[in-house]
Amino acid sequence: MKARKRNVTITLDEETARWARIEAARRDLSVSELLASLIRQQMAADRSYEIAMRDFLSRSSRPLKQGGKYPARDELHERQGLC
Repeated sequence: MKARKRNVTITLDEETARWARIEAARRDLSVSELLASLIRQQMAADRSYEIAMRDFLSRSSRPLKQGGKYPARDELHERQGLC
């Protein structure tokens, strides 16, 4: 079943409208088809982000380290063989 399409009117500044016309021609699309494609891509990206964020937030938190003391700053920056 084909999705029902709706007409939408938008207002663009001259520079954006010019880019849309050129980009649509470059891709051999109408401006309407180009904008629909760009919106669908953004929707898919948003969905992917939401799924990833939901997955991340659903996981239980873990400690950054497994016990023990943090190393001292000097230990971390010790350079062997320089002296």
